[in-house]
Amino acid sequence: MEKVEIISKEIEKVSIVLTNFGFSYNEVNKMLRNKDIRVDDQKISADQTVYEGQKVTAFCKELPRQRFKIVFEDENVLVVDKLSGIEVEGEAGLEEKIPGAIAVHRLDRNTEGLLVMAKNKNSEELLLKAIKNQKFEKTYLAEVVGKADFREKKYTAFLVKDSKNAQVKIFDKFVQGAVKIETVFKTVKVGTETSVVQARLITGKTHQIRAHLAFLGHAIVGDGKYGKNSDNKKFKEKSQKLHCYSLKLNGLTGDLDYLNGKVFISKPEWTKGLVI
Repeated sequence: MEKVEIISKEIEKVSIVLTNFGFSYNEVNKMLRNKDIRVDDQKISADQTVYEGQKVTAFCKELPRQRFKIVFEDENVLVVDKLSGIEVEGEAGLEEKIPGAIAVHRLDRNTEGLLVMAKNKNSEELLLKAIKNQKFEKTYLAEVVGKADFREKKYTAFLVKDSKNAQVKIFDKFVQGAVKIETVFKTVKVGTETSVVQARLITGKTHQIRAHLAFLGHAIVGDGKYGKNSDNKKFKEKSQKLHCYSLKLNGLTGDLDYLNGKVFISKPEWTKGLVI
């Protein structure tokens, strides 16, 4: 048996501490059932809350697999393909796990796929400039609830951030405090209960794809914030089926202009056999 010890950095559930480390939800639940998890050396069998400074110990058959891989790297930038369950920033994030990496944009912890990171201050500035000017082309795949029939076109709405509840709200018309959002949606597979949708960001606001799809009546499978708990239980998903599968670098100047036009692709396992 392998032994893992983690000191909690904040108040959170044991399951979150362990999934941030790299274990899957299924692995955590199995360890809880088998009483292979301890908090301050006391065995537990339920997903209890732990506090800053408490020690979580887990006994497992094997250590969790690395939840990211580097698909491109040179002296200036790197492109990372990350799995669900890992942050980009913070003490448990990619910035800490990859020496010298600097986050210039992010994916939600439960969103998978491609992102680019800087390796020096000059590259950070040039990447941020291109992102601010909306030059990168990022395309996502999402499995959504229901029979979605999106013909490829631009969908416009208005987004308001609700910082208190760490979420956003979508409206079809302008309201006070709203910003305009634009997303291109296209259905690539229609199933009996779920569909696979391609989403291309024109604007890039917080939770834009997740909230926009839910607003249009097709929440992402596994999305605990914008989807329905009944749907997530039905499909047995605790992580949202959202994956940044295509990243094209454009609009880079100066020392990074050699990267313009480079395209990176990462297809999620749940689209195996699907022609996109």
